[in-house]
Amino acid sequence: MENTGKTAIVTGAGRGIGRAIAVSLCREGYNVVIGYAGNDEAAKETVDLCKQQNNEVQVVTVKGDVSEEETATKLVDAALEINGRVDVLVNNAGITKDTLLARMTADDFDRVIDVNLKGAFLLSQKVTKPMMKQRFGRIISISSVVGVHGNAGQVNYSASKAGLIGMTKSIAKELAARNITANAIAPGMIETDMTGVLSDKVKEEINASIPAKRMGTPEDIANAVLFLSDEKSSYITGQIIGVDGGMGM
Repeated sequence: MENTGKTAIVTGAGRGIGRAIAVSLCREGYNVVIGYAGNDEAAKETVDLCKQQNNEVQVVTVKGDVSEEETATKLVDAALEINGRVDVLVNNAGITKDTLLARMTADDFDRVIDVNLKGAFLLSQKVTKPMMKQRFGRIISISSVVGVHGNAGQVNYSASKAGLIGMTKSIAKELAARNITANAIAPGMIETDMTGVLSDKVKEEINASIPAKRMGTPEDIANAVLFLSDEKSSYITGQIIGVDGGMGM
């Protein structure tokens, strides 16, 4: 086990995909700042899992709403306090408020956009200065297959995830000359708490519709994040990488 001297921020890291990303980064020697919205116990579990993987790294938590600028500032400051660097930002925090368009309230729409898209904007903006100063950075946003193809009952969520794709491409164009890459990952159906409530019959139907014939795991997404975080991916920017078992074909 080692500490690479690099630091990553992962939002929405209390559970699910965000937790898997944080744990994987720690295993590879990154110090990690864990952003989470409210579940203290879940955040502590993530910290414990990280330390089990690598007790040489520093792991700190920041609680708050990523759609608020104060929280974004706290997350970046926490990373800088570790070793003066912010090497990787993973914009993973996200919520859903699913319903059909005819029933969706303006508040339902605004809240999802605020957390999923504005939160990523605020964090991406605030890491830009330190990344430019160190002439290295990786900004990785977790989009979704529905941000590419849309989905009934998810107008707000699909719009937020599509917005991440457009924002990623724009950031990539602005920062590429400073050795800062910006990419997005578009997961398909992933085994998380949200899919865990589905009946076995529904899961079977979903798996039958996926070319790989299975749902993905949070670790599948984490593996893609590790690749995009590495210096070996330095010539890849502005890309949307589908981790979806072939759903996007």
